[in-house]
Amino acid sequence: MASSLPNLEDVGSIDLMNELLRRMKCSTKSDKRLILIGPPGSGKGTQSPIIKDEYCLCHLATGDMLRAAVAAKTPLGVKAKEAMENGQLVSDDLVVGIIGEALKKPSCQKGFILDGFPRTVVQAEKLDEMLQDHGVKVDKVLNFAIDDSILEERITGRWIHPASGRSYHTKYAPPKVPGVDDVTSEPLIQRKDDTAAVLKSRLEAFHRQTEPVIDYYNKKKIVANLHAEKPPKEVTVEVTKVLSS
Repeated sequence: MASSLPNLEDVGSIDLMNELLRRMKCSTKSDKRLILIGPPGSGKGTQSPIIKDEYCLCHLATGDMLRAAVAAKTPLGVKAKEAMENGQLVSDDLVVGIIGEALKKPSCQKGFILDGFPRTVVQAEKLDEMLQDHGVKVDKVLNFAIDDSILEERITGRWIHPASGRSYHTKYAPPKVPGVDDVTSEPLIQRKDDTAAVLKSRLEAFHRQTEPVIDYYNKKKIVANLHAEKPPKEVTVEVTKVLSS
């Protein structure tokens, strides 16, 4: 079978040196296995890349991993595709198995960030069992705690200019003229997911599903509650403190 690894002769010298320097820096970092929990709009997407780069972790998004496993036709990917084609949910065991496969990659050597999983206590238990088989465990659960009313203000105030992707916020970054793009004067739109009704149902589902998961990890004394209503830079400082303790 042909190797999927790139031929190093074809990789530019600057890219090679940058990767070598990155790995040397990473070799001094302690391993970390993290779970990020928080409702939509709580800032996980802002903090995740910062944590990933600072601590040399891999970012495991289960949806992306499932699609990649299906595309690569791995044994677990084939099973996942069968389930999806039959209109079934992909089983917890399959998802945990795909996470286990990902942990073998060099990019996950120093640990990982899991975002969007586990969503239930059963998934958390299965994840713990799999990690135990690998001789590791979850080190910290970062809970992006934020009041629903603040989230509603954050999310329902978002408006975008569809052609350019420019985004505005009625309170934090308003356009010069309400409802109109600054550059083209074309009308702004609101994403379907950014309306109060959609947000309410998403938050209800989030609280119902994930509060028992937070309780599960609280019993293990590994939950750090972040003040996610603060500005992103202040949250980054909090995260740094939590992960250095």
